[in-house]
Amino acid sequence: MHASADLPGWRRAAELTGRRVECGTLDQLIGAVRAGESRALLVHGEPGVGKTALLEYLAVQARGCRVVRAAGVESEMELAFAGLHQLCAPVLDRLEHLPVPQREALRTAFGMSEGPAPDRFLIGLAVLGLLSEVAEQQPLMCLVDDQQWLDRASAQVLAFVARRLGAESIGLVFGARVVSGDLAGVPELVVGGLREVDARALLDAGLTGPIDPRVRDQIVFEARGNPLALLELPRGLAPAELAGGFGLPGVAPLSDGMEEKFLRRVGALPEQTRRLLLIAAADPSGDPVLVWRAAGRLGIGADAATPAADAGLAEFGTRLRFRHPLARSAAYRSASAQDRQDAHRALAEATDQQLEPDRRAWHRAQAAPGPDEDVAAELERSAGRARARGGLAAAAAFLKQAATLTLDPAKRADRALAAAQAQIQAGAFDVAGDLLAMAESGPLSDFQQANVDVMRAQLAFITSRGGDAPTLLLKAARRLETIDADLSRATYLDALVAAIFAGPLAGPGGDVLEVARAAGAAPPPQHVPRAPDLLLDGTAAGLHVGYAAGVPILRRALTEFGAGMSAEEELRRMYLACITAMRLWDDDRWETLSARYVQLARETGALSELPLALIARAYMLLFAGDLTAAASVTDELQAVMEATGSGLAPYGALGLAALRGDEAGASALIDATLKDVTRRGEGTGITFAEWANAALNNGLGHYDKAMAAGLHATAYDKDPASLRWSLVELIEAAARCGMTETATGAYGRLTETASASGTNWALGAQARSHALLSEGEAAERLYREAIARFGKTRMRVDLARAHLLYGEWLRRERRRTAAREQLRTAHGMLEAMGVEAFAERAARELRAAGGTAHQRTVPSRREELTAQESQIARMARDGLSNPEIGTRLFISARTVQYHLRKVFTKLGITSRSQLDRVLPSGSGA
Repeated sequence: MHASADLPGWRRAAELTGRRVECGTLDQLIGAVRAGESRALLVHGEPGVGKTALLEYLAVQARGCRVVRAAGVESEMELAFAGLHQLCAPVLDRLEHLPVPQREALRTAFGMSEGPAPDRFLIGLAVLGLLSEVAEQQPLMCLVDDQQWLDRASAQVLAFVARRLGAESIGLVFGARVVSGDLAGVPELVVGGLREVDARALLDAGLTGPIDPRVRDQIVFEARGNPLALLELPRGLAPAELAGGFGLPGVAPLSDGMEEKFLRRVGALPEQTRRLLLIAAADPSGDPVLVWRAAGRLGIGADAATPAADAGLAEFGTRLRFRHPLARSAAYRSASAQDRQDAHRALAEATDQQLEPDRRAWHRAQAAPGPDEDVAAELERSAGRARARGGLAAAAAFLKQAATLTLDPAKRADRALAAAQAQIQAGAFDVAGDLLAMAESGPLSDFQQANVDVMRAQLAFITSRGGDAPTLLLKAARRLETIDADLSRATYLDALVAAIFAGPLAGPGGDVLEVARAAGAAPPPQHVPRAPDLLLDGTAAGLHVGYAAGVPILRRALTEFGAGMSAEEELRRMYLACITAMRLWDDDRWETLSARYVQLARETGALSELPLALIARAYMLLFAGDLTAAASVTDELQAVMEATGSGLAPYGALGLAALRGDEAGASALIDATLKDVTRRGEGTGITFAEWANAALNNGLGHYDKAMAAGLHATAYDKDPASLRWSLVELIEAAARCGMTETATGAYGRLTETASASGTNWALGAQARSHALLSEGEAAERLYREAIARFGKTRMRVDLARAHLLYGEWLRRERRRTAAREQLRTAHGMLEAMGVEAFAERAARELRAAGGTAHQRTVPSRREELTAQESQIARMARDGLSNPEIGTRLFISARTVQYHLRKVFTKLGITSRSQLDRVLPSGSGA
C-alpha cells in the first residue's frame, strides 16, 4: 500500500505505518462510491492519532472522484454555515438545478440572497440535492476534518445529509476527536494507537540521527502509539540527548504532554513570531492577506514567519496552515489576555466591514476589555443577519456575547432572552436553560419575566408535549394582561393547545378546565376579533361553559380562518384549526384545512410543523377510507420524524394499523406509545392509543378488549370533544358485550357533542350508536338514518361500518335476504378500502347469512418489497415525480430512481403506469 509521493515524508509514513486495516476500510468505501453507492463514515480518535492523515490518504486514493473538503476551526464555531459553505463553495455552480425552495434556502443560508430564514432540514435536503447533482457527473468524495469544531448549523446539516445518503455515489467522511450527538449512529472507524512494532518503525522513519535504545523505549512508552507524539517528542531533544542514553524526564499523559510540548515550542520562538502566530490562531480563515494586514498594524514584519516555519509549527504560503490543531491552540493559549485582545483588535481593524461584518464584530467582541455598548449593538446586528440565514445557534452566540458586554440590566436581559429563544429554535435546549438563568440573574420587568415563563413553557412543551407547559404559559399570559393584551391572548391560546395536548397528564394548575376558565376571562382583543381571537374564545367557552357554547364561535373562526393572516400566523394556528374541525365533527372543514396545512408546511419549508400537519391529514384520509393515501402520508410522516428527530408519538402508524386490523403491529405500537407518552406527559397520546386499541378489537370481534380500551380512552372526561371517536367505539363494544348500562352512559356523553354539532357526521354517529341500544322499528329507522347521513359526508369508513352493523342486526332479526344486501355492501366497501379486520368481520357475517364473500385478487409479486421500496412505489403510483418523492422522504431523486428500478424488477414491470395494476390499492406493497 503506497501513498502519493508528493506528500511530505512524515505524512506518508504516518499513513502507511501500521494503518493497513484503516486504509483497507477506506479503500472499500472508495470502491462502493465508485460503484454508485453512497457511504458516510466517522473517523475518530484522540488528537494526533492520524485522522487527518487518513483523510489525506482517502483524498489521494479516490482517483476518478471529485474531492471537496472542509475543516472545522474552533474560533469559527459561531459563524453560521461557515463549514458548510467551505464544503459546498466549489460546487455551487450546480445550485440552479435544485427545486426552487431548496435553492432559495441554500442561497439564503450562504448570504447569497435575502429571504425568510430557512428551516435547517430544508437546507439539509438542499445540500443532499446539490451533492447528488454533482455526483451525477462524477463520484464525489466529501471530507470534513475536525468535525467537533464545525459551527452548530453546519454540523446539524451535514449530520442530516450523512443519514439520508442512499445511491448517489457520494462519500461523506468526517474526522473528529469524539463521537458527537449529531453523528450518533453514523458508521464509525475508531483510530487507536499504533502497535509497538509499528510505533518503533514510525519513530525510526522520522529520525535524522542515531538514538539510544533506552531513549527510544521511553519515547515509545510515553507516546502510547500516537503517531504525532512519536514524530514530535524527539524534536525537542538535542542529538546528544537522543544518542546519549540519559532518557526523558517524567512521563505525562498524552493529552497534557502533547499540548505542553507545543506550548514549550511556541514559547521558545522570538516575540514577534509568537505574536504573528497568535494573530493567525485568532482568525480561522487562513487568509494570509488578512493576517499580514493585521500583523502590520502591530508592527510585525515578514521575517517573523521564518522561525515558525523552521520549527514546523505553521506554513505561510498562499494559505496559512498550522501543522496540527494543537499548534494553533498552543499559539493562542500561550498568549496573555492583553496580547489576545490586541490581536483581535488588529484583526477587526483589518477585516472589511462591508464584506465580513460578522467576523469583524466577533473580533471586536474578543478585543473588548469590558462592557461596550457599541460592540454589543454590532453583535446584535450580526445576530440578526445570522438569524435571517437560518443560523439560529450563531445568532444565539452573538446575542450571548452581546449580553455579556452589556452594562444596562434591561438590555442585558433582553439580549439573553433573545439568545435563549434562538437556542430553543435551534434545538439546544440545555444551553437555552442556561441563558434563561443568565437573564434572571438581574431584576426583570414584568414583560421580561413573562417572556421567561413563555420560553420555559416552550421548553417543557417541546421536550415532553405536556407536563408543566400549560401552567407556565398560563402564568405568562396572566402577567402579560396589563402589558400587551394581544400578546396575552396569543399566550392564552398557546396554553389551551398545551393543555389539550397534556390532557390527563397536565401538571398542577395546568388542567384543561383551569386553563379554559382563565382563558375565558382574558382581556378582549384591541381590534375587531379575528380567527385566532375566535379560536381562543370558542375553545375556552366549549371547555369551561359547555361544548354547545363554543360551537357557533368556533364555526365562525373556521369560516374566517386565513383571512388577513400571514402564512406564518396561519401555520402557527393551523394545528388548532384542524383539531377544532375534528372536534366540531366538520369533515368538510377538516378536509380543506388539513390539505392547506400540509401545503403551507411544505411550501414554506417549515419542517418543524410538518409532522403535526401530516398527522391531521393522515387521519382525515383514514376516516375518509383512503388508506392508500393515508399510508403514503404516514410514510412521509415517518421520514420527517426520523429526519427532524421529532418526539411525537406515531399517531399516523397507530391509526393505520388499527383500521387495517394488524393485530400484532398495532398492539406493539399501542404498548410502546402508552409508555412513551406517559413518560413525557403527552396525555392526548393516551386517548389516541386507547381509541386505536378499541377500534382494532372491534374490527377483530374482541369486544371485551375493545370495551376495556374504550373505558380507558374515555376515563378523562374534562375535555368531552376529545372523546368523540372513543365513545363511538365504546358504545359498540359495550353493546356487543351486553353491558347496556355502560353503553347507555357513553351514548349520553356522545350526544352532548353530536347534537350540538348537528353535522351529518355527528348525527350519523349518534344514530348508529343509538341503534345499537334500540330494538325493532326504532333500531331499523336509526340504522337507515345513520347510513343516509354518513352517505352525505366524506366518512366512508363510518358509512361502511353502519352498513355492517345494520346487516348484523338484520341477520339476528332473521331477515337474511336484507342482511346479505347490507353485509355485501359493507364487505365490498371495507375490503376495497383496506379496512381488513372489519372486512373479514363482514365476510363472516355474510357467510352466516348464506351469502358468499368475494375476495379481491391481488397480483402476485416476484419478490416482497422492502419498506422503503413500498413507500416509493406507492408515491410513484400516486403520480409524484422523483424529486417530489425525494423531498417527502428526505432522500435524493437519484436514490428514488435507484429504488424504483429495484421495484420494477421485483414486480416484473417496466414503467410507473403499471404500478397501479400490481400494487394492492388498500394496503402497503
